[in-house]
Amino acid sequence: MVFTKPRQEAVARENLARQAFLPYLPMLKQPKRLRGRWVEVVEPLFPRYLFVALDFGVQDLSPIRSTLGVVDLVRFGPEPATVPEGIVESLMAAEDPAAACHLVRAEPFQKGDRVTIAAGPFAGIEAIFEAPTGKGRVAVLLDLLGRVARVQIDRNHIVCAPSTSQPAGPA
Repeated sequence: MVFTKPRQEAVARENLARQAFLPYLPMLKQPKRLRGRWVEVVEPLFPRYLFVALDFGVQDLSPIRSTLGVVDLVRFGPEPATVPEGIVESLMAAEDPAAACHLVRAEPFQKGDRVTIAAGPFAGIEAIFEAPTGKGRVAVLLDLLGRVARVQIDRNHIVCAPSTSQPAGPA
């Protein structure tokens, strides 16, 4: 395994490949809230780490440390860390072939999740996530005047509801 500089995993992978090493950088595609909007992002599954196939005793490992984007090999003591047989192959097999990365469910909320409406006319009200309804919209259940109402709102206007569980204290 190789330890990289922050956000330099792709740079390290590219430069290791140019030196005839066989790097593998597993990627993850998932929804993430950025600047108040939900977007699909593709980022490293293991930030700051990537795998490199090495033949110890045959390949010279010294160029790895000076590779652009790399900090060093991951080590346990003086020896480079090794990954058990089959782990990298399992990661490769679990990737979605069309996207060339690991996938997380596209909708960040599931039916029944408690959410808070962050913007719009219902801002600050807690609701229950019902389902995605169309491009950029979701249905939520609101308790309005003692009745449950199903309302459609912009999916960017909801966030996870804060936890209301109280820490256990002395009785």
